[in-house]
Amino acid sequence: MPTLDWEGKAQAVDAAKKIPHRLIDFDSARGCGDSDNLIVHGDNLPVLKSLLPFYRRAVKCIYIDPPYNTHSAFEHYDDNFEHSEWLSMMYPRLELLRDFLSDDGAIFISINFRDEYHHLRCICDEIFGVKNYVGTLTWESVTQPTNSGRARFGLQIKTEPILCYRNNADENIFELTPVPSTKTYPHRGKFGACRFEVIEKSDAGTFSRPTMKFKILGQYPREGKRWQIGEATARQLEAAGRVEIVDGIVKRAVYPEDEAGNVSYKPFWSHLRADEFGTAQSGKEILNSIMGEPIGFDTVKPPALIEELIRHLDKNSLVLDAFAGSGTTAHAVLNLNASDGGNRKFILIESQDYCDTITAERVRRVGGSFRFGELGAPLFDATGGLNRAVSFRQLAAYIWFKFTGQALGATGEAPLLGIHEGTAYYLLRDTLTKNFLAGLPEGRKIIFAEASRVSAETLKAQKIIFKQIPSEIRA
Repeated sequence: MPTLDWEGKAQAVDAAKKIPHRLIDFDSARGCGDSDNLIVHGDNLPVLKSLLPFYRRAVKCIYIDPPYNTHSAFEHYDDNFEHSEWLSMMYPRLELLRDFLSDDGAIFISINFRDEYHHLRCICDEIFGVKNYVGTLTWESVTQPTNSGRARFGLQIKTEPILCYRNNADENIFELTPVPSTKTYPHRGKFGACRFEVIEKSDAGTFSRPTMKFKILGQYPREGKRWQIGEATARQLEAAGRVEIVDGIVKRAVYPEDEAGNVSYKPFWSHLRADEFGTAQSGKEILNSIMGEPIGFDTVKPPALIEELIRHLDKNSLVLDAFAGSGTTAHAVLNLNASDGGNRKFILIESQDYCDTITAERVRRVGGSFRFGELGAPLFDATGGLNRAVSFRQLAAYIWFKFTGQALGATGEAPLLGIHEGTAYYLLRDTLTKNFLAGLPEGRKIIFAEASRVSAETLKAQKIIFKQIPSEIRA
């Protein structure tokens, strides 16, 4: 497979591995209610690295709207990178995002056609795999032409691409919305309300089938016609009373129960029209209306657009947006839950200082609840010691992830973190003693603690591996 190379790629490929795990410090004063939803302020690369032990393979839908690299300066952020800088910024973030996706998950990435689309497609093929490319959606982001300056005479682009990749080509990831049936049953047949279907078709030219001319209910098809069902089917319908002579013509009687399983679905179209899903201008107007004043975002995704992307995944999906901006993704999640009774949750990450005053404030104003976090200090200090601010769960999640590659499920302060491939993992925040071992079941174990008062011989006899904190858990 061809790959894209650029100055600094080697460092970009290694960047995610070298970012240290850091703490997320939660601020109840800036949170809203008691919720599993999460908004984190901080650079999304270290934030993603720090959240991965809790959410690896747990996210069903990722939507990101990264800088397009239009070489412009906006009020709230600078969108002016060299191509190599932009690629080096995106590559490690996409690598980490891939690890958040569940096997039946999908990632949607907004971009524009002019600047980085072709580069983005190349690195996504490399990171997610060519076989996991689902397609490129197009969103009609603009409906009003530019009528001033040189732009009015040029090619005016009214659509933006949204790249879609999945994490596992073998999984069927999308769910479709059933369309209410418009079929009616205006007639009365032998068994109640029904509709009648003509079962004749033309017998002229290439449609001619002499074998499809036989009697049904004692009648042949009319002149120039032949049946469109075979004789075996005709005899079955006769025996079941599903054919009748209506106005001199043999017709098939179709009852509601005959079509109970024939459900039609609305397709997941790749083109997202402005009149159905809004434009960048309508997204801006919605945001300004919520905030009560213009706040300086010139291009904003409308909630309906993001709703259309995430509605095709499970109603209980965890949705992640690592370039949260004004918080449209959370707004879309809340709207969808209200409309279809879903229980979707969201994680938003935003690096800019407006994370609280705009991103989180928008979610507050549309009725959302969330925990608010700040990217905190590294898990290990400059001397390699364990940060004393780390909570039991933060340390447990880090250890479980480092040694099993899995996200830590729900756990309290219990020493047993879980069992992985036949080995039980325990975490103690003090010293391992014989008294602790006395209450444990038999079997292979790895026990993490600051010190051990148990002899090496005893540990070996009981199939226990002891790992000292912090020296044997550092990256």
